[in-house]
This record gives sequence, structure tokens and C-alpha cells, in this order.
Amino acid sequence: MADNQSYAEQNNIKNELRLRELRAQLPPYCGTFFRGIEQVTASRTRIAYAVDLKVFFEFLISRNPTLKGKTIREVPLSLLSELQSYDIEEYLEYLKVYEKDDSVITNSERGIKRKICSLRAFYNYLYKNHAIENNPAIQVSVPKLHEKVIIRLDPDETARLLDCVESEYSGSDRQNAFHQRNKIRDLAMMTLLLGTGVRISECIGLDINDLDFEHDRMKVVRKGGYEAFVYFGEEVREALLDYLEIRKQQVTKEGHENALFLSGQQRRMTVRAAENLVKKYAQNCIPLKKITPHKLRSTYGTSLYQETGDIYLVADVLGHKDVNTTRKHYAAIEDERRRSARNKVHLRKD
Repeated sequence: MADNQSYAEQNNIKNELRLRELRAQLPPYCGTFFRGIEQVTASRTRIAYAVDLKVFFEFLISRNPTLKGKTIREVPLSLLSELQSYDIEEYLEYLKVYEKDDSVITNSERGIKRKICSLRAFYNYLYKNHAIENNPAIQVSVPKLHEKVIIRLDPDETARLLDCVESEYSGSDRQNAFHQRNKIRDLAMMTLLLGTGVRISECIGLDINDLDFEHDRMKVVRKGGYEAFVYFGEEVREALLDYLEIRKQQVTKEGHENALFLSGQQRRMTVRAAENLVKKYAQNCIPLKKITPHKLRSTYGTSLYQETGDIYLVADVLGHKDVNTTRKHYAAIEDERRRSARNKVHLRKD
């Protein structure tokens, strides 16, 4: 890949190649669907659709006697019109638990909902474009999700986590040596996540020249591919400047010269490595809570909402296109604020 390509551009190329691999395993008529949605979906979304559709076609081959001995690519388009709503309901039941390659595969409520939504999008496209005459998927209700308690850090836990990154690591001598080598980088990353609420992919996608210390902001590529400026405070500024003193002295692998956060191999850190970094510190400092990078994002969103009471500001800063997404996450806090309003207005003065 060319050195002048941004992380987002490189990632899109990688995703397109992965999508091409998956499409080659699906029936040829699926290509029309993916071309049709290309302008309105991100490459990662199309990959998710392709993975989900592959599971659906595997289900058809395993359950439909007319497809015995056929491959996925040989599933005829006409069969999709012949299916009924009860076939789709059977597919939903199948998704809960099934066997593949001597392994038992299960799907959570969220996983099942995503797969039925992918199938509905596929069917809707084919039906809308007159490729099929029947749309059984639209007759099947999307499963409801049971809301989970949102885990976030309390203020004292946030401080403890950052203190933990700065202090000695409670591990072997080798682990402590590794920690000492990387703690300024780790502190910069953890402070950035907690102090701006950016996604982990946005964080590791940062280049050095994305940082603007004159205006205390950084340019990130948001989910969906659009660029936005995210502003940071003094604590984040100081942590980043401390890390940059070290970062500028590092000799990187070719193609990774501009990456802000580097791995031990002097390459841009991967999402998986950053997730493991957060998990390592959280387990060491706050073992009773399962903390992920997304929980750090929720922590920032909660703190910002409690300080401002402005759900629209929180949605904008977090990069949510729909404020209802934000409101869903912070509904409990909103309810608490509404309850507190009951005694704010007095009808008669004492």
C-alpha cells in the first residue's frame, strides 16, 4: 500500500478485498445487491451483510432437499421467492444454535437481530427491483432486544485506572520492564479515550499530523467514513505532548511513519492490540468491572451529559448521527434529571 494513503484509505482497501472474497462465495445475483448499496453503506457494513447472507445460504442448503449436493453459488434466485414466512422463522430458530465444521455455534439476541436485519435488507432490495415476486422476510418481526445495564467507570475508578497506568505494573520483572517502556504511550491513549470519547478505531487511526495543538483538537475519521474535529482538554493535551516527545524519536516500519500510536514492532497499533491494552489495565486495577474501550466511551459520554445536560451536544461529540441513539444510552440519567425537576419550581413563596 502506498505510503501517502491514510489509515482509513488503507482500511477501506483491505475491507474491499475481504468483501470481494466473500462475494465470490455467494450466488452471482448477490453482486447486484452489493453494488446497489455501495453508495449508502460503509465497507464494514457490506462485509457484515456478506457474512450474514452466507450463513443464510448455508442454512438453506442444510434444510432444503432440492439443494442437496449443491454449493452456495448454485442456490437459484427463484428459490428465494418460493420461501414463506415460516421458513424465515425456522431460520431464526436455527440461528440460536447450530453445528458447523464440528463446532457448535450460538448467536446472542443482538447477533440474531443483525442477521435478520441483513436478510430483510437483501430481500427488500431484490423485491424493490423486481428480481423476486415474494418478500417473506418482511412478514417476520425483528426480535426485541433485552436492554443491558450500561457499565461505565465512576470518577474515582477513572482516576484509579489512570494512576494504575502511571504506577508500577504488578507482574513479573519482564512485564514491568515492558510496562515502563510503554507507559507514556499507554497513558496518552487511555487519557485520550477517557477525555474525548472517541472510538478505539478512531483512536488508533490517528496520524501525528491529525493533531492540532493550536486549537486543541484532532481530526478523526468517524464511523461511516466522514471526517470531523474532536476537541480535547488540558489533561489530554499534556498526555499527548509527553508521548510525542518519545514518538518523534522512534524509527518506524515503512508505511507507518505518520501513525500516532505504535506497537512494539514499530507499526501502527491494531484495534485488537489496543483493546487488549485496555483490558490488561482494567483487570489489574478494576477487576470487578468488565471494561472495554467502548465502556471508556460510555464513561466520557456520561460525564459530559452530567456536566452539561445537553443530549444534543453529547450526540454531536460522540459522533452519533441520530440523537435517539445517544438518548437510549443515557435514558436512566435523563430520568434522574426529570425527577430532580419536581421540586425546582415553587407555586407559592414561603
